[in-house]
Amino acid sequence: MSALHTVNKSPFERSCLEACLGHAQPGDAVLLMEDAVIAALSGTAFEGKMADAAKTLRLAVLGPDLAARGLDPTKVVSGISVVDYAGFVDLAAETKATNAWL
Repeated sequence: MSALHTVNKSPFERSCLEACLGHAQPGDAVLLMEDAVIAALSGTAFEGKMADAAKTLRLAVLGPDLAARGLDPTKVVSGISVVDYAGFVDLAAETKATNAWL
C-alpha cells in the first residue's frame, strides 16, 4: 500500500471525498473519520460509489467516530472495515505517505 488518505468532512457538505477517490491509486487506503463517516453507511447516496471504490482501494471507517454520531457499525457498506484508533495507527504505519483531504 502506498498512501493513506484521510477524509474528515461530510460528503454532503464538501467535495473532499470525491476529490480523494478521484486521486487515490489502486492499493491506497482511505480512512473516513469525523463527519465523513456518514459516507460509509448503506442507504446513503454514496453507497454505490463506496462499494465501487472498495474494489481497488482499502477502505476503512473510524469506529469511535461512528459511535460518537450514534451511527450503527453494522450498517457499514460491505468492503469497508471498521477500525479503532489502533487500526488507524496500523494504517499509517503500513503506508509511505499520509494525505489529509480537508
